[in-house]
Amino acid sequence: MIYYKTREEIELIKEGADILGRAHGEVAGMVRPGVKTKELDKVADEFICDHGGKPSFKGYNGFPSALCISTNEQVVHGFPSDYELKPGDIVSIDCGVFYKGYHSDSAYTYPVDVEDQAVMDLLTHTEESLYKGIEGAKFGNRIGDISYAIQQHVESFGYTIVRELVGHGVGKNLHEGPEVPNYGKRGKGAKLKDGMVIAIEPMINLGKRNIVQEADGWTIRTSDRKPSAHFEHTVAIFKEGTEVLTTHKYIKQKFKG
Repeated sequence: MIYYKTREEIELIKEGADILGRAHGEVAGMVRPGVKTKELDKVADEFICDHGGKPSFKGYNGFPSALCISTNEQVVHGFPSDYELKPGDIVSIDCGVFYKGYHSDSAYTYPVDVEDQAVMDLLTHTEESLYKGIEGAKFGNRIGDISYAIQQHVESFGYTIVRELVGHGVGKNLHEGPEVPNYGKRGKGAKLKDGMVIAIEPMINLGKRNIVQEADGWTIRTSDRKPSAHFEHTVAIFKEGTEVLTTHKYIKQKFKG
C-alpha cells in the first residue's frame, strides 16, 4: 500500500529528519579506531530521546538497538556490540527516528583510516549513486527510473548490487510501499506522485552480489566477505520538485576521518 502524505505530514517527517541528521552528526564525531560500536549506539539513542523522538529501529520486530551498525562485509542490520573499530574498517550506520507519528530513515558509510583505494572508491561511487537515484526521483517518473540510474552508475565501475534488499516508502510506518530496488528498467514500476515519501538506499558490493544472513537472524553480509557500502536518504516527491528530507550535513561537519 502506498500512502500519499499532505504537506503538513511531510513537514513533520522533515522535523524528525532534522533530529535524525543531528543524531548522525553526534555519532560521526565519535567514529574512529578504538571506539566500540555499542558506544555509538548509546549516543544516538540518548540524543534522539532527549530531543523528543524515538529510535525507529529499537524494538522493531525485536531489533535491540537504535542503530544498525554494519562493518566491512556486513551489508545491513548489524548489531552494535563490543566490537572496536580498527584502521581499515568501513562502517555503515543506519538510523531512523519516529517523531510526532512519522518515521524518517537515513544511512552513511564511514571509512576508518582506510588506505585501500579500491575500498575508498566503492564508498565514493556508492554515495554518488544515491544522488543519481534522487535525480531520477521526479514527479511523473517511475520507480524504475530511480533503480536504473543507480544500477547504471555503479555497474559502470564493476560493482554489484544487492538485489534482495530494497528502499521503501516511509511515513506512519517505517516500511511502506512502494519498494525501491537499486536495479531495474526505466519507465517500469509505480508512478511517482505528489505526496509520495520514499527512502532510497543503494547497497553496493565490491565483490559478488550474493548475500547470506548470519546466525543472529538479522545481520546480512556478502557471501564472499568482500566489502559492501550503504547510503540512504528519505525524499519527498512534489509536483514542483523533489525534496531530500534527511541530511548528511552534520556528518560532513563532524566526521574527522
